[in-house]
Amino acid sequence: MAVVSKSRWIQLGLSLVVMMAISSPQYVWTLFVKPFQGATGASLPALQITFSLLIVLQTWLSPAQGWLVEKFGPKFLVAFGAALSGLGWVASANATSLTMLYFTYGGLCGVGTGIVYIGIIGLMARWFPDKRGFAIGMVAAGYGMGALLTTFPIDSMIKSSGHASTLVFFGVLLGAVGVAAAIGLRPPGSEDHLPPPVEGIATGKDAGPKEMIATPIFWLMFAMMTMMSTGGLMVTSNFANFARDFGVADAALFGMAALPLALTVDRILNGFTRPFFGWVSDRIGRENTMAIAFILEALAILALLLYRDNALAFVVLSGLVFFGWGEIFSLFPSTLTDTFGTKNATTNYGFLYISQGVGSVLGGPVAAAIHDAVGSWIPVFLIAVAMDVLTGLLAFFILKPMRANYLAGQAADVLQVAPAPAE
Repeated sequence: MAVVSKSRWIQLGLSLVVMMAISSPQYVWTLFVKPFQGATGASLPALQITFSLLIVLQTWLSPAQGWLVEKFGPKFLVAFGAALSGLGWVASANATSLTMLYFTYGGLCGVGTGIVYIGIIGLMARWFPDKRGFAIGMVAAGYGMGALLTTFPIDSMIKSSGHASTLVFFGVLLGAVGVAAAIGLRPPGSEDHLPPPVEGIATGKDAGPKEMIATPIFWLMFAMMTMMSTGGLMVTSNFANFARDFGVADAALFGMAALPLALTVDRILNGFTRPFFGWVSDRIGRENTMAIAFILEALAILALLLYRDNALAFVVLSGLVFFGWGEIFSLFPSTLTDTFGTKNATTNYGFLYISQGVGSVLGGPVAAAIHDAVGSWIPVFLIAVAMDVLTGLLAFFILKPMRANYLAGQAADVLQVAPAPAE
């Protein structure tokens, strides 16, 4: 029996470092908002287009980015993406107009982080057929939690040296770290012995994007991930606003205000949930795990609404909301690769990842518009709960049998074309 290649754990470690290195443009954006307003003289809504541009370019270009990674290999493309992300920060340091800021922070960082993210997710899907959910969850957690290491140093340097020096220093540092780690990346080769998927996690034959998007399974998963992204972002993107409206933002808990305490807890749980539920799904199945996690989030949002005036409940339940939401970034790419194979995993997930971009466009603005129209966050919460429950039910009652039939049909086709044994 061949020894399982240990190289994949090195690849996981390098991938985790690269993902952490490119997480700051998204997760510490809020620290630069006020300095950028002062530098550009722009209004807050106009300035926030920078952040929207970052997310849109990171997600909506992912099919093309995934194709490039598969064509030229992860080493060159992921290193290029990490460098581009760092360059975006360096170039935005001297931005004095919105156009310049859109191009540098929004454009360069958006394209760069998108290349890295989609490339790393696809790479882990190929290296870990037996622990796919866990491995993808780990690198997704690196992206979700990486900024925990940089938030306080960046905040401190902005206050002491200004935002321009901070952007240049951390742009060079994080870009260099990302490039250095990416140089060691490679896809599995013929010399690498990898274990088969665990029993109960069937894998379909390799399908290209054209074949994949012609199946109802892909569009069901696209709709499900869009609903989860939209519902989760309805709550998470307006988190500070409804905390203030509920009157708990400044309540003291354990020596801290409830809002920053909740944000810290939420960031940690939003990262931890990705490898955790990925690991669970490797053992009990993807759709079963989806149903549990999505309905957990629905119950947490509902409880958060019911106990919205209790500061301690607000912190605890908001953590559960993030814990029930962040796992979409491990469960959906794992399920997609299980279904359509590993050969085109990077490009294939690029098409599904567009749903996160759709959710980012719909979630925050739609939630704010609903609040402004009715003067309450309650309808926003109830819509998010409904989408979570619906997606959980779809996973268990529709997606699960649909995928089982699809994979069974492929197995039957293989048997039909197999040569008959000699008599």
